[in-house]
Amino acid sequence: MSNPLFNIQYGLFVITTCDGGRDNGCISNTIAQVAMNPDRISVALNKGNLTTELIQHSRRFTASIISETADFELFKHFGFQSGREVDKFADFKECRRVSNGTLAVTRGTNAFLSVDVEQIVDLGSHLLFIGPVTEMEVLADVPSTTYNYYQEHIKPKPQPVGQTADGKTVWRCVICGYEYVGEELPEDFICPICKHPASDFEKVIV
Repeated sequence: MSNPLFNIQYGLFVITTCDGGRDNGCISNTIAQVAMNPDRISVALNKGNLTTELIQHSRRFTASIISETADFELFKHFGFQSGREVDKFADFKECRRVSNGTLAVTRGTNAFLSVDVEQIVDLGSHLLFIGPVTEMEVLADVPSTTYNYYQEHIKPKPQPVGQTADGKTVWRCVICGYEYVGEELPEDFICPICKHPASDFEKVIV
């Protein structure tokens, strides 16, 4: 039976921050406007993400809204590798510094919103950052992508494998496509790419 939570519609965003001269960013689908006059938005980020730690210290972030023109390389760059291991902005030039000192991503996006964090709420697995928008700009007149659009039109379709060459079972993350090889997937397993739990993995069947 499918998970009803998958029926909730989400946008997709690159969340960036800068702390002590260190830039980093990650992919998120949890941005929401929560108030107006002034406009306030929130974002919930996994505690295991480096971006989360940096926002805790800097108390500022920018959300670049991903559009339907984005390619899979953008998602791989900001979502499938950790800033603890690579400098995501070392050779990524399609961005610009905005007034709160963070980088707005200009490739495959249609707008950005910069935020000064006023509140941090501990949600257990995630931290919720809430604050007023301090700067925003429309970059392109193209539709924003949704999570469903990403799944259907941007993310490459995985090829069914069923088992590895030596007969082992494959489990695939339905969020990012990461594959775990083993007869049983541990109940406490966390995807090393997108940080989703074992409940978001499915057994690959040919």
